Amino acid sequence: MADLSEFPITQKWTPQDPTVLQLFSFPTPNGVKASIALEEMQIPYEAHLVTLSDADVKSPEFLSLNPNNKIPAIIDPNGPDGAPIGLFESGAILIYLAEKSGKLMGETANDKAKTLQWLMFQMGGLGPMLGQMGFFVKFAGSQWDDKRPQQRYVDEGKRLLAVLDKELDGKDWITGQYSIADIAIAPWLNALNFYEAKDMVGWDDHKNLVAYLERFYARPAVDKAKNIPPRP
Repeated sequence: MADLSEFPITQKWTPQDPTVLQLFSFPTPNGVKASIALEEMQIPYEAHLVTLSDADVKSPEFLSLNPNNKIPAIIDPNGPDGAPIGLFESGAILIYLAEKSGKLMGETANDKAKTLQWLMFQMGGLGPMLGQMGFFVKFAGSQWDDKRPQQRYVDEGKRLLAVLDKELDGKDWITGQYSIADIAIAPWLNALNFYEAKDMVGWDDHKNLVAYLERFYARPAVDKAKNIPPRP
């Protein structure tokens, strides 16, 4: 049996089966990237709910695995060198899981390059920009009298949606085949519901994106994983 005692996080979130991959997460757009990938790739795992409270994400145990205090994070007891490995950052986790399973990153070197290209588009653009927009539309930023910051992110959100909508014309998936890039992108598009910002960015005008998101959430693995770990 794998010994995960070298990871202090296991003192707070104790594995029931330390032989399988351990997921420490919360069902946010970034969090469900990992659970969806694990379900799609059929990798056995155990999910631990890490709330977004300081008591969890800023606890010494969680910081020992992710010093950046963000979910998700994983421990794979069956790492690439035959020893357990801990990882954080949702994009890095997606790449690791795809390489581990041999799934959802394309068959050829060209496929993989295109998949990584669109994964980076989400990591560097779509996620951060929609996240900032959410702050200024729904959270504390919405109370600011100066609406220029809000408009900046709304405008950039619209631009990024237009890029995706154009790219998806005539395609089911962003690279032409289902991949970790879609697993990264679609949950952030779905976050527009949570931010109550769909009308603000003209969501219904993006017909390709509307169909894309419906297609994504119709997948059985996605439907199962969208609330893993379950919210309290």
